[in-house]
Amino acid sequence: MKVFSKNYAGLIAAGLAALALPSAPIAAQNQSGSTQAQPTANNPFGIPDDFSIFDQNSTGERSATAVVNGYVITGTDIDQRVALVTAASENELSPQELERLRVQVLRNLIDETLKIQAAQALELPADRAQVEQTFNQLATQNFGRNPERMTEYLESIGSSPDALKRQIEGELAWENLLRRNITPFVNVSAEEVNDVLQRLEDSRGTEEYRLGEIYLSATQENRAEVLRNAQRIMEQLQQGGSFVAYARQFSEATTAVVGGDLGWIRLGQLPTALAAAAREMQPGQLNGPIEIPGGFSILYVINKRQVLMADPNNAVLSLRQISIEFEPDVTQEQAEARVNQFSAFIQSLRGCADADRATQELGATVVANDQITAGSLPDQLRNIILQLQVGQTTPPFGSPQEGVRVLMLCGRDDPEDVGAPTFDAVMSQIEQDRINKRAQRYLRDLRNDAYIEYN
Repeated sequence: MKVFSKNYAGLIAAGLAALALPSAPIAAQNQSGSTQAQPTANNPFGIPDDFSIFDQNSTGERSATAVVNGYVITGTDIDQRVALVTAASENELSPQELERLRVQVLRNLIDETLKIQAAQALELPADRAQVEQTFNQLATQNFGRNPERMTEYLESIGSSPDALKRQIEGELAWENLLRRNITPFVNVSAEEVNDVLQRLEDSRGTEEYRLGEIYLSATQENRAEVLRNAQRIMEQLQQGGSFVAYARQFSEATTAVVGGDLGWIRLGQLPTALAAAAREMQPGQLNGPIEIPGGFSILYVINKRQVLMADPNNAVLSLRQISIEFEPDVTQEQAEARVNQFSAFIQSLRGCADADRATQELGATVVANDQITAGSLPDQLRNIILQLQVGQTTPPFGSPQEGVRVLMLCGRDDPEDVGAPTFDAVMSQIEQDRINKRAQRYLRDLRNDAYIEYN
C-alpha cells in the first residue's frame, strides 16, 4: 500500500500567513492628504481598490516562449507538450482554451528546465540510457510488441519522441535531486511507525480510498488565476481528458510522476475539505476544484475498500453469460417482446445447471468462465454481481444492435483478509510524505533563484 499525503499544502499556507503583516486600517492619509491602502493580512501588498493601469495595450498579454537561465523554450516545445495533454480529449479545444493551456504548459516547462539544470549543476543529470529505457518501457506497455509505433503515434498527434523524452528526463533529474538533497535528511523513528500500525489495526473495517489528485498551489495574490486554471482542467477532464496525462503535466505534487496516484489512503490522512469530498464520491467520479490550505485540488476516486479487510474486487467469480441476438431489421415492438420473453425465461431458471436449457428453448448462446476477477468487470456490473447469491442473475442488459444478455453467478471465491502493511512499508510511506513537503519548498527556491526572460 503506497500512500502520498498532501499535508505539505498546510505548510505553504502557514508560511504565507507568517509573512503577512499584522492587520491595519485599510486606508491612511499620506503626506499629500490622499488616502493610501495599508498592508493587511488579506492585502499584504497594500493594493488600493481603485487604481489606474498604464500601458493598457500590453494588459493581459502572455509570452509564448521563455529563456530559463540561458536555455530556450521554443514555441515548438510548447506545441508538442500541449499535444501530449490534449491527445486523449474527445472534444476540440477552443482557441481561448488552447491559449490558456499553452500558458500553463509553459510554466510546467520552466519548472522542468529548472529541475534539469539543478541536477546538471550538481553533476546529477538524468542518465540518457535510463531515459531511453523508460521511453521504450512506455512504448512496450502501450503498443505491445511494436514499440516503434510509439514514435508514429506521437508524430500523428503533433508531438514527438523528443518531447516525451524531455519530460522523462525532467522526472528522472528531479528524482536524482531528491535522493541527493532531501531523502538522506528525512528520518522516521520506530515509535512513529508503530503508532501508525496501531492506528491501522484500530481502524480495521473502515473504508480507505485509492485516489488520484491534481494539486495546484496558490497564494492570496494569484488565487483567482489558479482557480480559473483548475476549473479549465476540470472541464477538460469532464469532456474526456486523461486524468493521468493532466496530472503528469499540471499537478505540482511529487505524485505527478505517477499520474497523480496517491495510492490507498484513509480519509483521516487528507485535508478536511478533501476528506469531506471523497466521502461522498464513488469510484470513477471527479470532484473539484476543491480549495485546501495552500491551493486547489481536483480529486478522482479510483477505487474504495475496507482497511485490513479482503478486497471484494479480488474475488474470483464463476459466471455464465446467457445472450440472445436480434435480426438486423427487427422493430422496436419485436425487440421488446423478445426481451420480455427472455426475462421471463431467465426468471424460470433454477440455477447454473439449468442454464444450458436456454440454448434449446430460446436459441440463446451460453458461455461459461470460471476465472473472472470481479475487479475486471465494468463498475456498474461489478456492483450488481457482488450483491448476488449463487444461482442469481443480473438484470438483462445490452441493445438490439449488440444483443441482450444476463450474467449468472455460479460460484465465488473470496480472497482472505489482508494483514497490516509491513513495518518497512509504513516507514516508506511516512518518509515519502516528508519528502513531498520538502520537495515543494525546494522547487519554490529554484524558481526564486532563476533568471527567466520571456520573449
